[in-house]
Amino acid sequence: MFLRIRDDMDAIEAGWERLESIVPVQGRKFYGAFFARSKEYWVCTQLQDGDDPGSLGLDTGTLPGGTYLRVELRGEPPEVYERIAPTFDGLAKGAPVDESRPGIEFYRRRNEIDLLLPIRTG
Repeated sequence: MFLRIRDDMDAIEAGWERLESIVPVQGRKFYGAFFARSKEYWVCTQLQDGDDPGSLGLDTGTLPGGTYLRVELRGEPPEVYERIAPTFDGLAKGAPVDESRPGIEFYRRRNEIDLLLPIRTG
C-alpha cells in the first residue's frame, strides 16, 4: 500500500506522518520509493491480511525487482534521513542508473535504512 506524493522534503515528511497515523506501525515493513523522471515519491508499507487500502485512501502496487546497488545507512533520526539524498547522489555518479525504476529506501529499523539504486545491466 502506498501514498503517492511529490518528491520534496516537506511533502515526504507529511506523507510519512500521515501513513504512520493510519496504519499500525508494529510488525510492518516500510519503504520509500522515488521516481526521478516524474518527481514522485511513494510512502509505502507492506500489505497485510485485513488491510483495506481503499478505505484508508491508499493505492496498491508492487516495487519492481531487478539489479540494485545497496548501501546501508545507520544513525539516529532525523540526522540519518538527511543523508539519504546525498548518498543516492554519490551512488549515481559511478553507476549506469536505470531511471525506469525507482530508487528505494527500506526502513529496517528506526536507525537503519537500506538504500537501493536501480542500475542497468548487460
